[in-house]
Amino acid sequence: CLRYVASPPANVTDGPRATEPCHDGWDYDRSVYVSTIVTEWDLVCGYRQLRQMAQSIYMAGVLVGALVLGGLSDRFGRKAMLMWSYLQLGVMGTCTAFAPNYASYCVFRFAGGMALSGFGLSIACLVVEWIPTPYRAITVAITGFAYTLGQIILAGVAYAVPHWRWLQLSVSLPFFVFLLYSWWLAESARWLVLSGKAERAVKVLQRVATFNNRKEEGEKITVEMLKSNMKEELAALKSSYTVSDLVRTPVIRHIFFCLSIVWFSTSFAYYGLAMDLQNFEFDIYVVQLIFGAVDIPAKLMSILTITYVGRRFTQAAALILAGLAILANILVPRDLRTLRTALAVFGKGCLAASFNCVFLYTGELYPTVIRQTGMGMANTMSRLGSIMAPLVKMVGELFPALPFLIYGAAPVVSGLVAAFLPETRNTALPETVEEVEGRWGWR
Repeated sequence: CLRYVASPPANVTDGPRATEPCHDGWDYDRSVYVSTIVTEWDLVCGYRQLRQMAQSIYMAGVLVGALVLGGLSDRFGRKAMLMWSYLQLGVMGTCTAFAPNYASYCVFRFAGGMALSGFGLSIACLVVEWIPTPYRAITVAITGFAYTLGQIILAGVAYAVPHWRWLQLSVSLPFFVFLLYSWWLAESARWLVLSGKAERAVKVLQRVATFNNRKEEGEKITVEMLKSNMKEELAALKSSYTVSDLVRTPVIRHIFFCLSIVWFSTSFAYYGLAMDLQNFEFDIYVVQLIFGAVDIPAKLMSILTITYVGRRFTQAAALILAGLAILANILVPRDLRTLRTALAVFGKGCLAASFNCVFLYTGELYPTVIRQTGMGMANTMSRLGSIMAPLVKMVGELFPALPFLIYGAAPVVSGLVAAFLPETRNTALPETVEEVEGRWGWR
């Protein structure tokens, strides 16, 4: 970053030579990447922290999206918000690929991050509100495997397309295809009834019944039947619900604070590990592939424990094991690359299992009337964790072990907190705040 002044003054004979910043640019190792934002905009030396800042800005967009789009989903519907999110992801991702400078790159990434939140929240609510209780865990796991498959595919695409602009374009254009097929998705029947659109809910349920070869049962569904089955939920709608309802009653408040810690720590540690791929001193594409593939056995194991042992045990165990693996890596010498990578992969798998569980767990703990609001706030805490992860990594320039000490301690603490959440295994989905207070009131 600094170079010696070529010709020192004639009257200077002793002492350290003067230095000056390099004005002639830098040569980069392009053996792995043809082009990155670092090489294109020279994010090195005095500008090196802008690399982590770009990731934090992206996650800030995800955070804002969770705050804004969660409420919009309750107002306009899960399907409408999902389709909008697909469109925004495609457009903003394409704009990012053509960003002329660092500032515009960050703006487009911020907007893309917002859309990512809308996508995740809408999918989570559609799964929870459509799938019957016995099949909910396996369905959430299957959607989680889609994320895993994406990680694995990304390793291959990044290897084949080593230029960051073309890579960004390659992963953005498919969202326009997703937008087209999302027209055929069914809106949440629960949301339709609670939004005063019971007639549409009947049509949607009849369409689903026909698809499942239950056309006769579907024809028996009427508006009166739906309203009769959801009397409590419809009565609860006479009261307007806001974010303040997450802390207004004791049981919901307890759930909110515990879940906030769990979501924050899971995301914080997850992205802390993900940003350290290059430091394992293996081929980065291979490490990315392994980091993606480990989710498969991790999520399969989580399905078994979620289904047969319980959500609470799975959540707590996954977080504590992840934290211990990260902390253990601090003690392993850097020359033991295989052991360090194995511990990191194990920790990453546990965090993937934690994500797999907490998506389901959160949807089951919050009642229908504030479920999307609760999911939005949970997603907000998750994104706060992902924003903090790259910022904490900057501390590593002064104290190399400190970031991983923090990354490891956070999930251990949150795992202990998760042990105080109610168990939801084999329980019906709650519809109202009063139902939650009565079901899990502390005795």
